[in-house]
Amino acid sequence: MTSTTIKKQVDNYLPLLSTKQQTLVLEMIKSFLNVDNDTKRISRKQYNKEINDAVTRIEKGNSISHKDAIKELSKW
Repeated sequence: MTSTTIKKQVDNYLPLLSTKQQTLVLEMIKSFLNVDNDTKRISRKQYNKEINDAVTRIEKGNSISHKDAIKELSKW
């Protein structure tokens, strides 16, 4: 399906939805685009620092296995 075809179908179907349904569709589209006004994105420098810190913790043995993490989460 081409982009033009999809746009025409959306334009045809959207008015048929209730306001609540239209709002849900809009929120879904925003989530696809990762549009979230409440969340501030971190910088690439901060992201890389957090990754490096995590790797350091793992290398020092400061981590738990996936199995143990699932076990802990099941208690919630």
